[in-house]
Amino acid sequence: MTIDNKKTLIAGPCVIESEELLDIVASELVGINRRLGTDIIFKASFDKANRTSLHSFRGPGIDKGLQMLSDIKSKYGLRLTTDIHESWQAKPVGEVVDVIQIPAFLCRQTDLLVEAAKTGKVVNIKKAQFLSGKDMRYPYEKAMESGASEVWLTERGNSFGYNNLVVDFRNIPDMREITSTVIMDCTHSVQRPSAGEGKTVGDRRFVPSMALAAKAFGATGFFFEVHPDPDKGLSDAANMLELNKLEPLIKKLINDFD
Repeated sequence: MTIDNKKTLIAGPCVIESEELLDIVASELVGINRRLGTDIIFKASFDKANRTSLHSFRGPGIDKGLQMLSDIKSKYGLRLTTDIHESWQAKPVGEVVDVIQIPAFLCRQTDLLVEAAKTGKVVNIKKAQFLSGKDMRYPYEKAMESGASEVWLTERGNSFGYNNLVVDFRNIPDMREITSTVIMDCTHSVQRPSAGEGKTVGDRRFVPSMALAAKAFGATGFFFEVHPDPDKGLSDAANMLELNKLEPLIKKLINDFD
């Protein structure tokens, strides 16, 4: 599931906003794959179930969202990943995507991990903001023992007091002792959760630095939420990377330190 230089790449908009947005991003990812020889996995959420406010945009829902993702796979030939929040979602999601993502806040939910693993798909578990890298052995074991074909772990920072995150990059080598695929979530790690008025904010300026630092610590994959106009994004607007900056950054990740 990785490209020649052992890097797993995931990119896409935070949430499914429209068919037009999915087409714009997917088309660019296909172009990057062709030019750089990469195999970027397309990511978008059909439901953002953990938004700060009840009034925040959540997405089109599972039925419409999975159809839209399936259309992207058919049209562009991209592999897919999306996240689930409830156990019953694992089966229908597993029929469409190649990798099932487990949200950080839910990484200890046994039933969620078991049902995701039963699909036989790759399960990508994001490390909770309240756990260490070493603690991720237990979610990993739950998924592997329940039938997952492969389990990846993703670093996304730890809670640092209220409304802030800090990344302890030592978690990356710690998690590589558990699994061979450890991904850096370069955009969620620059969040400041609930620091805005009823919303999460952050600073996308630090996304490239997060990626390059993670590579130096041995990350084998990188996850970027991207948008052609991030400030107009309907979820995680402050943290998403501009779509036109993705290719230069991936090029640096492929070339630097190798």
